Amino acid sequence: MKNIKDIISFFIHELNHIYEIQECQNLAYWSIEDYYGFSRSSFIMQKDYKMNLLDRNHFMNLVKRLKKNEPIQYILGRTEFLGLKINLSSSCLIPRPETEELTRWIMQDSFSTLLDIGTGSGCIAITLAKYFDIELDAWDLSADALKLAEANATFNDVKVNFYEIDVLKPINWAKSYDVIVSNPPYVLESEKQYMKKNVLDFEPHIALFVDDDNSLVFYKSIIKKSKQLLNENGRIYFEINEQKAVEIKSLLEKNNFDNILIKKDIQGKDRMIKATKKL
Repeated sequence: MKNIKDIISFFIHELNHIYEIQECQNLAYWSIEDYYGFSRSSFIMQKDYKMNLLDRNHFMNLVKRLKKNEPIQYILGRTEFLGLKINLSSSCLIPRPETEELTRWIMQDSFSTLLDIGTGSGCIAITLAKYFDIELDAWDLSADALKLAEANATFNDVKVNFYEIDVLKPINWAKSYDVIVSNPPYVLESEKQYMKKNVLDFEPHIALFVDDDNSLVFYKSIIKKSKQLLNENGRIYFEINEQKAVEIKSLLEKNNFDNILIKKDIQGKDRMIKATKKL
């Protein structure tokens, strides 16, 4: 590698046995922007920018880590979520496109208070706080994830109140909310065999997996608590496992929720559900 244009071909040559060519290119452009500050559009004007030894070592080390299936988001320590920069660490999940879709769906609602349960990096709460003048609380079991979420809120100049709370345990909570949102663990243990190594080897299993024989444990606890936590006509939003959409709908109905809507993601899978607390 002599010029930064050579980074593209280097990524393709070294990583094409793991990623599709287009993905190799995307990884290269993302890495270039992170290191040099050159966006993909400005790359054309800077493609002959000469690299020094330090530069070459940086990209060679980055590719070594990618070869071990480490996600680029963890290597760079950040991702983008609905236009916002969200810093990441292995203490929390990498936000997925379907979580962006869930957040967009919530943004179509009208509310003044919201609780995000299992906030992780804080991406949902922080995005909503950025674009709406509302009061936001966020819970998570992981102290490390909460530290990261607090740093992300500060970085994005928003106000979110973070609390270390285990939603599976009894909770005394005086506040109530117009909306509750949660993206809880919902991947079945039996689905591990179909998942890629970059997920299995690096992302926190506690935030991903549930036992097959108790797959709705988080939904049951959150729905039960939401009956007290939600205001009159309050709404609850979940990201869900597509296999469990009917069961979660039935669970909501049994717990005095109506106006239940199941929403498909861009791949046509049932990945989100919304319900309203009955009067």
